[in-house]
Parts: sequence; structure tokens; C-alpha cells
Amino acid sequence: MPPENRARPDAGAGRAGRDGETGTHDPADGSTASGGSSGGGDGAGGRPDGAATGGDGGGSPLTGRQRLRAALWPPQLTRAQLIVAVLLFILGLGLAIQVRSTSDSSALRGARQEDLVRILDELDNRSQRLTDEQRRLEGQKTELENSSDQAEEARKQTVEKEQQLGVLAGTVAAQGPGINLTIDDPTHSVEADKLLDTIQELRAAGAEAIQVNDVRIVANSYLSDVRGGVEIDGRRVVQPYRFKVIGKPQDLEPALNIPGGVVQTLEKEQATVGVTDEQKIIVDALREAKRPDYARSSSQ
Repeated sequence: MPPENRARPDAGAGRAGRDGETGTHDPADGSTASGGSSGGGDGAGGRPDGAATGGDGGGSPLTGRQRLRAALWPPQLTRAQLIVAVLLFILGLGLAIQVRSTSDSSALRGARQEDLVRILDELDNRSQRLTDEQRRLEGQKTELENSSDQAEEARKQTVEKEQQLGVLAGTVAAQGPGINLTIDDPTHSVEADKLLDTIQELRAAGAEAIQVNDVRIVANSYLSDVRGGVEIDGRRVVQPYRFKVIGKPQDLEPALNIPGGVVQTLEKEQATVGVTDEQKIIVDALREAKRPDYARSSSQ
């Protein structure tokens, strides 16, 4: 008897299990449908529990920063993105080079206002002199083309050119409007470099002939300090230094008197400077024309 009682519950449990699996297929049996519904419910209830358990076992959900990091790294560049990146790099490099070159090439940005005014005046004067020279040469060309005796006209212009070159070389005397510049240096503080700066300033202002005391200044003149004075081209000159300068007075005098120019620099050395305009300056100190040892005309 006890064995049979134990076998029946097992069989009932087996049938109930089978009925639970097939209960939905026999709607006439109410208990079976209920069993199937209960079994299905148990099964459905088990899967969500299992899914939740699996989720807890797999880890917590990712944060927004972690998802962003996972999306950006490692980078996945397309060909179009790579081309755009290269173009942007080249553009940025070009802009950086341009800005640097612009800032480096602006050497006059830190200059004083008086220096800028002086530089502008010198540039205007040089431009005007070049324009005048161009007009003169064009006039000579027109005269040669229109002259009936071109050989005589060419000879005349050659003589004039020779005189001009003689003035520049210091081999002939010259006269014309200009200025007299006198530098009195009782303390002997004006050295050769200050006189050289004065000569260079006069040349930049358009001086065509310069004489210091009895020495003619030419392209290869040099100055050096000696005891009690200065030597120019090996000849001793002492103060007061007298400059005879032929050129346009309206350009020469302002170039010396600009703020921070020659006159102010010499006055800081306790020298006395005097500048006077003259309509006729005579430069009569001459230089000997030396024949070059090696250079010859290319036309020979």
C-alpha cells in the first residue's frame, strides 16, 4: 500500500506536468487549462527574474562619459575626414607663418615719430631726384633723336657727362647753391665718426659736392681720429670744421636740423653748429685722377 501511494503522486505530478505543457490544446478540461496557464505564468515569471539576474551579473549600465569615450576612441576616421583635417592643418600653418612674418618684417613699428618723418622725407627726396634724372635722360634721348647732326649732339652730351663725372670724382671745381656748415669743437669731443655721420646725412639729402676745410670728399674718402683733430684721406684737418656743400638748400638744412639729427647730436657733444644758406657755393678743392692699375674699360 505505501508504495502504491507514493507512485500515484509521482504519476499525478507527471501528468500534471504533461497537462501543463499541453493544457492549452485541450480547452474542455478546465483544470488542464488552468494548469497550462499556471505553468506558462510560472515560466514567464522565471524568465524576467533570470534576465534581471543576468543583467546584475553582467555589470552596471555605462555612464554618459563612458559612452562618449567609447564612441570617440579608438578614432574611426573616414577618408573625407582625413582630407579635411590635413587641409585645416595646412591652413593653420600658413596663417601662423604669415602672422609671424608680418610681425618680424615691421622693423619701423618701434621707431620714433621724428625718425619716421625723417625717413619719409628722405624717401620723397630720393624719389624726386630719380624722377628728375629720368626726365633729364629722356630729354637727352629726344635731342639725339631729333637733332640733324647727331654726331655733334652726342659729342656735346659726352662733354657734359665728363664734367658731371669730374664733379663727382672731385677732379674739377664746382659751384652752385648750397649751404655752409661750421662745427666749432672747443672741447675736442667731436670725433671722426660724428663727422662721417654728417657727411652721410648730407649725401642722403642730395649733396652733389662736399668739401671739408681744404679736402674734397669723394666716394672713397675715409676719416680717422688723430691727436688733436681728424684725418680725412690721410690729410689732417682741425676744428673748426667748415663744410662747403652744393645741393638744394631746402633739402640739406632740414635734414641736419631734424629732431635727433646731426645738429642735436653734435650739440650734445658740446659743439657749436652753424648752418647758412648760400646761392653760390664754390667747391675748389681738387683730387688727383688716378689711373687704375687693373680695371680697364670693357669697350677697349
